[in-house]
Amino acid sequence: MLAFIKGEIKAKRLGSIIVENNNLGYQIMVGEKIWEEAKTGETIELFLHHHLREDSDELYGFADLETLSLFELLLSVSGIGPKSALNILSLADIKDVQQAIILGDEVMLTKVSGIGRKTAERVILELKNKIASLPANLLAGEEGSSNEDDLEALIALGYSAPAARRALAKVDRKITDPAERLKLALKELP
Repeated sequence: MLAFIKGEIKAKRLGSIIVENNNLGYQIMVGEKIWEEAKTGETIELFLHHHLREDSDELYGFADLETLSLFELLLSVSGIGPKSALNILSLADIKDVQQAIILGDEVMLTKVSGIGRKTAERVILELKNKIASLPANLLAGEEGSSNEDDLEALIALGYSAPAARRALAKVDRKITDPAERLKLALKELP
């Protein structure tokens, strides 16, 4: 099974790149961020998920193992295929996607084409505890607890979870004082 590749980007296709490694070209489906940053002729390193089905054989590439792990967790949910999982991961930063699932923010998940309210609820129900227990999860650390507390405070003030998350994302991460972070986040909100 293929798990990692390092090679030269030979071409970009819609939603995928072709990477040459040892005189073989591998077509790898990637998220929007990787696709936009990929430049023909540059070397790229990707962690891979080899999705093998009766009617398809596809590779999906990720910049880090944490994103690959979340992709594979999403695939474990009934009704979520590899393209939907990749689209979920392209919605926002991985930490924001994890936080949305942990906090039950189905609005964020329903932004993906083909994912309705019921599927979003299923993702949240099945993955909430699994993601919260991941060791690499930002929410497990002190900074994550602070971010979660800030988000909960803004929600308690009546702001929606997506709006609160966007406002907090605009606050400099170097600011660690919770009162200061909230004050700056409130300035970003209407």
